[in-house]
Amino acid sequence: MLNDPLSNALSNINIHEKARKRYCVVPYSKAIGNVLRVMQKHNYIGTFEYVDDPQNGKFKAELLGNVNRCGVIKPRHASKWNEFEKWERRYLPAKGFGILIVSTPKGVMDHLEAESGEMGGRLLAYVY
Repeated sequence: MLNDPLSNALSNINIHEKARKRYCVVPYSKAIGNVLRVMQKHNYIGTFEYVDDPQNGKFKAELLGNVNRCGVIKPRHASKWNEFEKWERRYLPAKGFGILIVSTPKGVMDHLEAESGEMGGRLLAYVY
């Protein structure tokens, strides 16, 4: 039973990256698809596609070997656009190294894009 599909997907990506696998299969959800799109935009993963399964759908993501670590942020803290630096210090190893993935009113995006658009939101995940 999956309690948190996003957490399971990101830990699955971590495990496959450490094993130097080329592909990873993660469960399907709209939130996971949005997070994968942000990771793809920043070249942490390659292409990903939806695989139709009779039981439930899945994503097959191409791994590039660029993910050192990724994880989910729990609890999902609300953050204003000018508070992202505080969360960078907590979840990322260095300033400007990695991204925080944020759910904003304009959709799921990285913290740099949200900060430049002066939008706050809920912190979903981190990747570096």
